[in-house]
Amino acid sequence: MGNRAAFVVAFLLRAIYGGMQIVTKNAFNEGMSTTVFVFYRHLIAILFLVPVAFVLERKTAPPLSFKVSLKLFVHALYGISGAINIYGLGLSYASATASSAIFNLLPAVAFFLAVLLGMETLNMKKFHGIAKVCGILFSLAGVVVLAFYQGPEMKSFNHHHLFHHISNFHGEATAHPRRTWILGIFLTTLSTTSWALWTVLQGPMLEAYPSKLLNTTLQMIFATIQSFFIALVAERDFAKWRLGLDARLIAVVYSGILVSGVAYYMQVWVIDKSGPVFLAMTMPITLLVTIILSLFLGEAVTLGSILGGVIMVGGLYSVLWAKRSEHVVVRKQHMAAPVEAAQV
Repeated sequence: MGNRAAFVVAFLLRAIYGGMQIVTKNAFNEGMSTTVFVFYRHLIAILFLVPVAFVLERKTAPPLSFKVSLKLFVHALYGISGAINIYGLGLSYASATASSAIFNLLPAVAFFLAVLLGMETLNMKKFHGIAKVCGILFSLAGVVVLAFYQGPEMKSFNHHHLFHHISNFHGEATAHPRRTWILGIFLTTLSTTSWALWTVLQGPMLEAYPSKLLNTTLQMIFATIQSFFIALVAERDFAKWRLGLDARLIAVVYSGILVSGVAYYMQVWVIDKSGPVFLAMTMPITLLVTIILSLFLGEAVTLGSILGGVIMVGGLYSVLWAKRSEHVVVRKQHMAAPVEAAQV
């Protein structure tokens, strides 16, 4: 029963992320500034998180030193603020499906960075070590396919599109010029890499400041301040800052509350019930949901996006399978060690 509940919550979590791709891409197609969007998204998130953190952590919060505050500020700058700003810009140049597919790189890139930082091991003499490397190479191959092959566009199930895109610097809503498409794939990949680094370094950060809720809330506050100044520099036309009852407001509220607020607790709950590997294995659901929603709502879905996504999913599962196999081997070795010692 517990596994079934975890899968249902994980599916809802991935559906939330899939919906985010669509509503955010639509807001950008409607002319919303990517940097202004990120600022409003973070602002909505802290309006949601701060009261919750105050109620739950006001008596048990650990003391906050200047050194820890500086670390939280830096983590927010390259992670929550920097990665999401870069991601927003990449999404504005590419498609929702391509961006969702690239997000499947996260576990593979996180593992690669963890190896470079000495936090993970890679034994090429073992089969699971080779599988890890193959998974990373498959993931990179998927990015190359996405960047250099768009292929024919898949036909939408809905010929009366829900979203009516206005003309912008990307051209037609379903057309992606080669140069801007490659730039979008590069920026989205860079964003995923930055987010993977943030994920890897959250372990040491939580050791420095162990409250998960306050840790995230403080980083979100710092990210909101950083995003405000980034948006202020990037978008001087204050007409672009106005929100009305349109797709822009929907994207901001959806991303701020459901993604930055609710989805965080859903991830923690799933990890607590079934572990981080199970959560990572559900990541392709986001791609599937994004493709289905795109086909129904009229967002562009190309054959190259689907092929690249499938290759990256293959790389993802190769890395996850290798890590699981490695853990099984290590567990058997630890169980065998006391028996061997007793026999001696």
